[in-house]
Order: sequence, then structure tokens, then C-alpha cells
Amino acid sequence: MMTDSVNLSIEERVNAAIDKVRPGIAMDGGEVWLVKVEEGVAYVQMLGACGGCPASTMTLKGAIEAIVVADVPEVREVVQI
Repeated sequence: MMTDSVNLSIEERVNAAIDKVRPGIAMDGGEVWLVKVEEGVAYVQMLGACGGCPASTMTLKGAIEAIVVADVPEVREVVQI
């Protein structure tokens, strides 16, 4: 069953976008959690292997941010905290 994205909050839509990349991140031993969305910025926490990985910035900007910004136009940036 398809969910009507109009009825979902920004946070729910950001989480749905993150869910698209979550399996790949998990395969590398990592996890990503949405902390908050504020003024067009989604703040995430990278955990597990991603927490200290030098490639986590590439994952954040190249995969997570690209999908979130494409799927949730209200978000212009994803920042790791």
C-alpha cells in the first residue's frame, strides 16, 4: 500500500529517504539516525563503523544528502552531529 507523502511530516519523509541507503550503510557495519530537522537542515548521527570512518563524509554528502534533498525539497542540507 502506498502512503500519501502529503500527510507525512518532514521528519517522516527524511527517515523514509534515509531508509533507502540504510541497508548499504548497515552492510558496512554502520547506521545513521535522524536527530532533528531545523530550518532546512537535517541533522543526523552516524553510528557503528560509520562513526569513525574517514569515508563517512562521502557517504553523508554523496549518498544520504543526495537522496534526502531529492526526496524532501524542504531540506537543503544534511549535517552530521
